[in-house]
Amino acid sequence: MTRPKPEDDEYWNSSKFSAFTFDDEDDEFTKMKESKRAVNSMLVDDDDDDDDVEKVSWSGEPIGSISWSVKETASSIRSSGEQSFPKIDITPSLPKQGSGYSLSSLFKGKQQVICCSGLAKASDKIKCNQNNINAFAEILFRELMLREIALRHYVHYLKEMGEQKLLVELMKALGRTDDMALMQYKEHLNIKDEGQRRDFLKNCLSLPFSQDDAIHVQDHYTLLERQIIIEANDKRGDAEIFKKFPRKASILNMPIITTLYYSCFYHYGESDGTFSSPANIRKTFRISEKQYILTALGARAKLKSWFDVDSLFNTKNWLGYTKKRSPIGFHRVVDILQKNNAPVQVLQEYMNLIDDPELKLSLAQKYKCHDIVIDTYRDLKDRQQLIVYRGKVERGSKEDKKIEELLCNMQIRWKN
Repeated sequence: MTRPKPEDDEYWNSSKFSAFTFDDEDDEFTKMKESKRAVNSMLVDDDDDDDDVEKVSWSGEPIGSISWSVKETASSIRSSGEQSFPKIDITPSLPKQGSGYSLSSLFKGKQQVICCSGLAKASDKIKCNQNNINAFAEILFRELMLREIALRHYVHYLKEMGEQKLLVELMKALGRTDDMALMQYKEHLNIKDEGQRRDFLKNCLSLPFSQDDAIHVQDHYTLLERQIIIEANDKRGDAEIFKKFPRKASILNMPIITTLYYSCFYHYGESDGTFSSPANIRKTFRISEKQYILTALGARAKLKSWFDVDSLFNTKNWLGYTKKRSPIGFHRVVDILQKNNAPVQVLQEYMNLIDDPELKLSLAQKYKCHDIVIDTYRDLKDRQQLIVYRGKVERGSKEDKKIEELLCNMQIRWKN
């Protein structure tokens, strides 16, 4: 094959049209992979994590950096200007035999460039001349393979025009088999019926995805299949909790974290063998302990189920003693509990578990946990700060009396 002339590359590199790129970071599977990685390996530094469990809703909105879902996939495709695919090290192979058709008029005219209108005409010929489709497509694809920038424009054009089948054929001709699989997988967005979408996703499992993509498609299918089962049982609303807290919407097509939150809210305590069990969902979708604790804490705190909150953190050592342990940091636990209007006694119990005295003091002042503030200043032997804080509590209250007793205690060796 002959290489494209310099004029061709100059035109495409300077074109005002937005070119498609295979390296675009905003494609649906890149987002799904990044989200999935976030679910499986949450950052150790708790300060980097937002309290995303409070953003869970039945509307299917993406939940911070820890969600991946059908809805997220759909919204990213609708809002993204371009579609991209992973790079694949496969040398394209197309028949080289002669043909009675030529694209020279498209590629070697007076301007010696191919324009978008030319690409459109080429696509129309492929669609219209069904006696000629194979030969014409071969020539078009072969010529495009010599012009990378033009190829990107053409892929962008096909996407904008909704030419899904032709785009799949192009990916196949270029040797991009897993890209072709992704293009076919994308068709699930056009299927409204959940049963038909589930069956479509099941058929997609046999497509030649990359190893990582195959795992995500399997998870997608498994999640929707499970949501259909849960929805069929829950929409009747027979259980008491559905009468006390009616569902706001269907669970179908919700993100995995929203599904877990829903399960922790309506199905907490169910045996591991049921599809709606939080433990079953956690195991099936490989959700980290950190993410599970965050999600379950938000759900149980919303229901004011403080016993369940305690059970999330209670652990026993080898001597049988119970102590509390948290993979997310007790300062975050306090924040979530406060947002759900936990009683002061509950807040203070978890605030006392914060190791950093300055952080503990800051949160205690913020949430008006007076006993924690008073005890911290006592432990720091800071008489001056205790006197200052006395002016912030109600005169004659039990907190005021407690401060007075401490200030009069001659056994305390104050540092100021």
